[in-house]
Amino acid sequence: MNRTSDHDVMDQARGWAARGEGVAVATVVGTQRSAPRPIGTRMVIGEGGGIDGSVSGGCVEGAVVEAAEALLAGGAPQLLEYGISDEQAWDVGLQCGGAISVWLERWEPSAGTPDDCLLEAARDGRRAAVVTLLDGERAGAKLFVDAAGERHGTLGADDLDAAAAAAADTLLWEERSAVREVLGQAVFVDVVAPPPRLFVFGAVDYATALCALAAQLGWRPFVIDPRARFAQPERFPAAEEVVAKWPQEAFTQLGGIDAATAIVVLTHDPKLDDAALELALRSPAAYVGAMGSRRAQESRRERLLALGLGEDELARIAAPVGLDLGAQSAEETALSIMAEIVALRRGRTGGRLRDASGRIHATAP
Repeated sequence: MNRTSDHDVMDQARGWAARGEGVAVATVVGTQRSAPRPIGTRMVIGEGGGIDGSVSGGCVEGAVVEAAEALLAGGAPQLLEYGISDEQAWDVGLQCGGAISVWLERWEPSAGTPDDCLLEAARDGRRAAVVTLLDGERAGAKLFVDAAGERHGTLGADDLDAAAAAAADTLLWEERSAVREVLGQAVFVDVVAPPPRLFVFGAVDYATALCALAAQLGWRPFVIDPRARFAQPERFPAAEEVVAKWPQEAFTQLGGIDAATAIVVLTHDPKLDDAALELALRSPAAYVGAMGSRRAQESRRERLLALGLGEDELARIAAPVGLDLGAQSAEETALSIMAEIVALRRGRTGGRLRDASGRIHATAP
């Protein structure tokens, strides 16, 4: 549930519930082939007749509403399976049909419940998830977990809660929702995550274009450079903050480096680059890239080895940074860099789709 539109849908549901209406929530928990909506997409149905959101772009909404009405009349939560024909798919702009799995449940928010905790986490920009049990006698039971280890609710057993929390922790940093099997039972892990951060080290012209593109893609870009003369906020209007400090102090000021942070080094100055790269490569950062020619990379490698970094750590550097687009301008270079970062986050290499096989929007297992 890391999309703004889903937050809006759930705010609508909260409004209906506040007026005393029963509310059903339908969530896409599984897809096959070219399903119209991604996993985690929601549709809410109010007892008073209100509908918001979509699970299929119009293919199966009517059937979902009928099931929701039965649920609100006293039915149990259930997992619904729908196939989407090729003809229906054409109507919503797809070239072929598919199948979706939809979890339907009654939504009864109150302070401290797992669902309420997840909504609060989303509003606060925290990394969190709700794990919902999809089968068995306790189907519909929920457990809230966040990246700090906080928990609310239970799936019914301590060992199940512990295993579900471990599964959720992995997905929290992959920033995606998914169904998982935990101790032989199916659970849906619904993840919310804050926008990813991009630390751009080097207050150079390339950083201006890189921050602008990153912001358009939903990232939070920050520029870091200890040279106060260059680190002027007006030069980087798209940056959330410009920090005129050395890497250690800057990274600390910005809340540290986590497993969703991308770091790009642009300065071409060894005493600046090496200080940033040493910290970045010892951190859990998701991506570490460095600008420079292939010849420059070899001398940089020798310097970093001398600082005590190992071969495994050095192998993490994307250098020269970016995909091979033949970029010439700062804007094209920014596109090359962000394309590589996005490809890495999605488990792809960044090649041409026409030369690839398999699903275009394949989901990791």
